[in-house]
Amino acid sequence: MNQLILEQVKDLAFTAGKILREHLHDDFSIEYKGEIDLITDADRASEDFLIRAITTLYPQHAILTEEGGKLGDPGSEFLWVIDPLDGTTNFAHRLPYFSVSIALLKNTEPVIGVVYNPIADEMFAAEYGCGAWLNDHPIRVSKTANLKTSLLCTGFPYDMQLKQNNIANYARLVVQTQGVLRLGSAALDLCYVACGRFDGFWEFHLKPWDMAAGALVVAEAGGTLSGITKPQFDLHAGEIAASNGLIHQALLNELNA
Repeated sequence: MNQLILEQVKDLAFTAGKILREHLHDDFSIEYKGEIDLITDADRASEDFLIRAITTLYPQHAILTEEGGKLGDPGSEFLWVIDPLDGTTNFAHRLPYFSVSIALLKNTEPVIGVVYNPIADEMFAAEYGCGAWLNDHPIRVSKTANLKTSLLCTGFPYDMQLKQNNIANYARLVVQTQGVLRLGSAALDLCYVACGRFDGFWEFHLKPWDMAAGALVVAEAGGTLSGITKPQFDLHAGEIAASNGLIHQALLNELNA
């Protein structure tokens, strides 16, 4: 049954991505949720489509979205966690690194995860216990065994006045690795760890919709997930460290130095 759902989710992500792609090459409106936290009408159009489609397919399921909050049956064992446009700031600048992220949780655990980059036409997908794929080809994490030869990725909060703004961690790790990039879509960053393009990723101040799908893709590609200040990864804790496993402890040591 999960395989059928996975194919449905891939179709939904593809259509939502098409909506984003069409808006990218057209005029779109930009509003501010905070001082620099953006929302565009592309976010809303993608989210509206996904909510309508999922509600039609699975009316008894609950949905958690970035813009709309929690919808549907609060007692359902199934929860869809959706980011209709992960990388809104990139999108607003027409920088082609953003994604649609869709995860299905059963009893709080991700069982399906899909992240789609509509510009590169790259569909990352995972099913719990069955593996992870990029455009239907199996993917695995890298085999890089030490930090010095690692390429990492991270992100920074909208509010750089926060006590944990990640600057010190970035400064520490950028001189101990081949590089630390900031690309602007946590969902895609996690998938890049899953397929071996990055060896590790970490970030604070994230929401469940930023991480749910990408984290499952990493896990199913053989990667390692944890918290940063906490040993276990928790979707609701707001922090994540993801890696190929081989550099994970070394990465955590530096992040907690």
